[in-house]
Amino acid sequence: MDGNLPDLGEDRGVQSDFLHNSAPASIEMPELDQASTDRFFNRELSWLQFNWRVLEEAQNPRLPLLERVRMLSISGTNLDEFYSVRVAGLRELERNGIETPALDGRTPQVQLVAIDAEARLLMQKQQDCWVDLIAEMEKVGIDILVRSELNEADRIYLKQVFVDQIFPILTPLAIDPAHPFPFIPNTGLTLALQMKRKRDKRVLQSLLPIPAQVQRFIPLPDGEAGTQRLIMLEEVLLEFLDQLFPGYTVDGHCSFRLLRDSDLELEDEAEDLLREFETALKRRRRGEVIRMTISAGAPPPLRDVILGALGLKSDETIEVNGLLGVSDLGALILDSRKDLQWSEFKPRVPERVQDFDGDIFAAIRQKDMLLHHPYETFDIVVEFLRQAARDPAVVAIKQTLYRTSNESSIVEALCEAAEEGKSVTALVELKARFDEAANIRQSRRLERAGAHVVYGFLDLKTHAKLSTVVRREGAELVTYTHFGTGNYHPITARFYTDLSFFTCDKQLGHDATKVFNFISGYVEPEGLERLSVSPMYLKRDLLAMINNEAECVKEGKPGMIWAKMNALIDGDVIDALYAAGQAGVKIDLVVRGICGLRPGIKGLSDNIRVKSIVGRFLEHSRIVCFGNGFGLPDRRARVFMSSADWMGRNLVRRVESLVEITNKTVHAQILSQIMAANMADQVNSWVLQPDGRYIREQDEDGEKRFNCHRFFMENPSLSGRGSVGAKDVPKLTHSDEG
Repeated sequence: MDGNLPDLGEDRGVQSDFLHNSAPASIEMPELDQASTDRFFNRELSWLQFNWRVLEEAQNPRLPLLERVRMLSISGTNLDEFYSVRVAGLRELERNGIETPALDGRTPQVQLVAIDAEARLLMQKQQDCWVDLIAEMEKVGIDILVRSELNEADRIYLKQVFVDQIFPILTPLAIDPAHPFPFIPNTGLTLALQMKRKRDKRVLQSLLPIPAQVQRFIPLPDGEAGTQRLIMLEEVLLEFLDQLFPGYTVDGHCSFRLLRDSDLELEDEAEDLLREFETALKRRRRGEVIRMTISAGAPPPLRDVILGALGLKSDETIEVNGLLGVSDLGALILDSRKDLQWSEFKPRVPERVQDFDGDIFAAIRQKDMLLHHPYETFDIVVEFLRQAARDPAVVAIKQTLYRTSNESSIVEALCEAAEEGKSVTALVELKARFDEAANIRQSRRLERAGAHVVYGFLDLKTHAKLSTVVRREGAELVTYTHFGTGNYHPITARFYTDLSFFTCDKQLGHDATKVFNFISGYVEPEGLERLSVSPMYLKRDLLAMINNEAECVKEGKPGMIWAKMNALIDGDVIDALYAAGQAGVKIDLVVRGICGLRPGIKGLSDNIRVKSIVGRFLEHSRIVCFGNGFGLPDRRARVFMSSADWMGRNLVRRVESLVEITNKTVHAQILSQIMAANMADQVNSWVLQPDGRYIREQDEDGEKRFNCHRFFMENPSLSGRGSVGAKDVPKLTHSDEG
């Protein structure tokens, strides 16, 4: 919530079903200077609001218990990355005296103060949530123990585990003039000890890095009635310190955890981009400390030594009364307790592909096809490339790779194609944050197989998701193209909602080839017919289409915009939406994370609504629909899918794609099924208020509310129905929640 503005009350009659309900009346906010930067929300604080929503899911009793634990873990991982990248960047600006304000007018220093206050509240709430979850788990037979709860049999068992599995990889590190303070890696968790030698009372301070190679929660033999019992690794270490330090008594101890700057910096004139990234990754592991969390009650001398050695100030240190490393809680998603997790969901194989006995090229030749992941299997994308690799009629494959897994089936298919003598070009984006190392390994592998590997631009990140397969069919070369909103990553495709569009349309194939030529040869694409790309055209085209909706209203026609994305923070786009809303355009936005637009303010953002969907799956697809003078949903509307969020980095500093959908069935699937369901969702939706709060619609007793994730799991999609047809694809209904 924005502390500079008045509280607008608790609810305002929130309606999260945008499809069936009109927007509430806009609100007068005389304190807000609409001509100033006050018209925008701060990017970083908006992101923290998103992580609050994730954390609230960890408290949601509707979720299975271990899924709540997973949500708590995700909130911890999110916050770690936020500090390692965003806060690290702001600290760098502050250190260098750069006071360039953010979109909302806040300088880096002002932002850091606000972030620190909000993050501390969030971290405390994480600890409170963890305490509640421990109690809930105990009720269903999962006990998280501390040392004082161990019995003698437990100690005997744990001692053997300690000696066999933990002791061999521990390295105690003394702290004294002869032993400089050691390097602690990013996310490194360390036990600090203050001890005294029994024979002469000599004081010893020592560090015991907690090895990441050992699981954080150590299982104990089951208790009564099959209760599963676990104890944290640091508790085990404290229990058996006498094995590490015989002849010493422990006077005091604490744990601390470091986050380091993980934002990579590149030399502007790096001659070898791959080698430069390998060097930069090593720098990341040794990056500057951005935040330290330390357990409450640390002995002051020990705390002072740690802070002094790391060169930390008090505002870079957070005392935690509870668990350090909330992100590690993902280890508690126990395979043995499937009853406490989401029921298993198996993605569908589109009937259309089955109609052609698995021949994906034949299915695409019949008609354009859209897959909605994870509801429809990502295996089809992998199989598309596998079939291309083995098909003697295929002569060339081009592929962008932004994020890949360590054992990528996509890369395997590309290597196979190259080894079969096909022309394979792979654009490997080395600047995909936190996946750079995996991408370097895959690029080496592709080169060994004989593929042409391109690393793109030094000053632009290639984020477009494109794949082309050129196939000789008779006397012609036919280009089959795949456009995606997500990454070619089979693991994230299991829980990210994304779109995969397959076509052999000549115009789109020609456009995609021009984009590949731009990436590999720096030749700017001209004359694109159905595709828009950044940094040259995408923002320009978006602004023109937003303005066109306002022109439609002036001509007495309906003006409507539906859009779905992960983040909206570009000032020019937000101002264009404000202007369109003031002209009478009805604008409904689904923005999962960061949103800099203030909705529902009289004279500024009339006619604009924003909501965020946070639930079982991570909303990741980017879609925009323009009524084009006919309203929404309408078969004559313009419908686009994109790889780009509406942020400056995507529209100005990245290669992104925006593809128009003209196939009638795919058009209807995106507009009347996918977007309509997102607009209608109530269960997973949080509605953004003019003051920055997000409010979830109240769940009245006995009310059956619409859940878009459940709808997509239970119902087939339009373009994948094949010979079965679309007659059994229902309207927006699903089985009862209860």
